[in-house]
Amino acid sequence: MTDDLAAAIPGTLHHVEIWVPDLDRAIADWSWLLEDLGYTLHQRWERGRSWKLGPTYLVFEQSPALTGDRHDRCAPGLNHLAFHVESADRVDLLTAKARENGWSLLFADLHPHAGGPHQYTAYLASRDGFEIELVGPARRTDS
Repeated sequence: MTDDLAAAIPGTLHHVEIWVPDLDRAIADWSWLLEDLGYTLHQRWERGRSWKLGPTYLVFEQSPALTGDRHDRCAPGLNHLAFHVESADRVDLLTAKARENGWSLLFADLHPHAGGPHQYTAYLASRDGFEIELVGPARRTDS
């Protein structure tokens, strides 16, 4: 048993596997973000990559068994992944980087409080339709 697995809290996620229609595009869309969030490249093979943070890793695979060419977050199945971000400023920085890397801002009219006033969140969609949330604490305003 590895140190990461020994330290894992029972019931927490071990990994999430996401099938993608284009591995090269997925690597371009996700690698910078995951690495910026602290993940490191964990595994690499012809049809996939994984990035790991602590005992949890995310797998992106272009499987020959795919039945479609775009993720539909409104269909049954995975809707989105949400990542903790340490500050509102960091949410802003990552949102700008995401948009530079082809991600689209969702719910722009409510940004950055589409999740409510208690958090500072960016909702973004990749070029293949995968949604993420970058969730930070609400900004403290001076009184």
